[in-house]
Amino acid sequence: MTTQQTGTVQSPRSRAASRKRRRMYLVLSSLAVLGLAVALVLTALGDSIRMFYDPTEVVERQIPAGETFRLGGLVEKGSLERGGDKLLYKFRVTDGNETMQVIYHGQVPDLFREGQGVVAEGHLDENGIFVANEVLAKHDENYMPKEVAESLKERGLWQHEGAPQ
Repeated sequence: MTTQQTGTVQSPRSRAASRKRRRMYLVLSSLAVLGLAVALVLTALGDSIRMFYDPTEVVERQIPAGETFRLGGLVEKGSLERGGDKLLYKFRVTDGNETMQVIYHGQVPDLFREGQGVVAEGHLDENGIFVANEVLAKHDENYMPKEVAESLKERGLWQHEGAPQ
């Protein structure tokens, strides 16, 4: 047994209990700090966690011109136009509710066509036209990007045999 400066005697058991209590406070405070850090990161990421926006969400959120994001949906049938240099593509992306005009300069995937799922990365210009930097399309005739298919399913606009479940 030892005597502390206050003159009280502390048993080995109470010293062990005191160490356990300090260790427990340290673990709990570490967990609290970790939880706070995770909450701050998730808050900072906000909407950027989302893989893409469909045209309806772009309209609802009023995304400002120049902000980079991904646009997903179906290439509207009858909307695909090719420019004179064969690298300029103009088409509309739809989710069944809203439609957005897209301009892309570059090579599109071989299987890019009307009526198929597409995700394009880019930004809106001052006129509300989506200027794409990259266009991603389906991989084969039964595949559509999962996020696009889920968004269209939520709206009841897409039923396809090869749809992701």
